[in-house]
Amino acid sequence: MPDEAWALLQAWLPSNDAPDRPLMTLSTITPAGRPDARAVLLTEYDEQGLYFHTDSGSAKVAQLAAEPHVALTLLWPELPRQLVVRGVAAIAPPDESAWAYRARSPYLQQLAWQNTPAFAELPDSVRREQWAEFAAAHPDGFEQPDTWFGVVVRPTELTFWTPGVGTASRRLRFTRSADTGGWQSRLLSG
Repeated sequence: MPDEAWALLQAWLPSNDAPDRPLMTLSTITPAGRPDARAVLLTEYDEQGLYFHTDSGSAKVAQLAAEPHVALTLLWPELPRQLVVRGVAAIAPPDESAWAYRARSPYLQQLAWQNTPAFAELPDSVRREQWAEFAAAHPDGFEQPDTWFGVVVRPTELTFWTPGVGTASRRLRFTRSADTGGWQSRLLSG
């Protein structure tokens, strides 16, 4: 990643140890060739890419296995600004996933265990009861489930959009060359 893009990422995103993590829209392609999108939590980022974590049985994992090219969109409406990351998704190293699970809140750790299709189909009263029972059965916390792992999106393109103050908005796009691996930047209309 070029220094200028890395500096912008660091300026726009919270530090990796900040407790409040932004949501990203992960856009994928279904096996039928249709677009799909959902919000995922940005766990962390480094010069290799942006990381999120999920269950291995999720639809997004099946979609990533079939087509690893994705887009991530982060939006800050209050500023306003937007970052679009296009890249290739890959499984994150196991030690990164273990670190990320330990850094999760108890709620998110429990969610990794109980956020299943079967649990989703239960009536709310049963869900609340089972949630409380599971938490009570694990007073010392939760181990990482075998189905939980990380995904890193390695950027091939980063687009930073900012509004124009007294002028038109514009985008700063960084694109990685598939041939050389080098990066080029250009300004685009908003």
